[in-house]
Amino acid sequence: AQWHPHARPPQGRLCPARMIFGVGIDLCDAGRLEKSLAKQSFLDHVFAPSEQALLASLGEKRRAETAAANFAAKEAFLMAVLRQKSGAPYFALTGAAAAWVREQGLTVHVSLTHERGLANALVLLEKE
Repeated sequence: AQWHPHARPPQGRLCPARMIFGVGIDLCDAGRLEKSLAKQSFLDHVFAPSEQALLASLGEKRRAETAAANFAAKEAFLMAVLRQKSGAPYFALTGAAAAWVREQGLTVHVSLTHERGLANALVLLEKE
């Protein structure tokens, strides 16, 4: 059986050495972004096409909250946030950011939440 990084190791086994390399956190007010979301130039500058498609599929309130959460994640790590089919967020790293993460041997984790117009993003960089 192979050890899974999120599972507790069996008694007597040592865990692989892992450490936190970096943590980023940001808070964003969804109301702050609402007017900007109406401008295609803003959307093109801040959100990847896949993020724009996700935002377009949401209702007005949820759209602003999701945009704020993604924006907060960008502030926390400065790149595009995507969603798995389950809705869980992940980073789609490209270019220099992808090369840097690979060179550093990092795994990137992201958690997003939003409620009552506030959105929060937490980014954790894990190094083996």
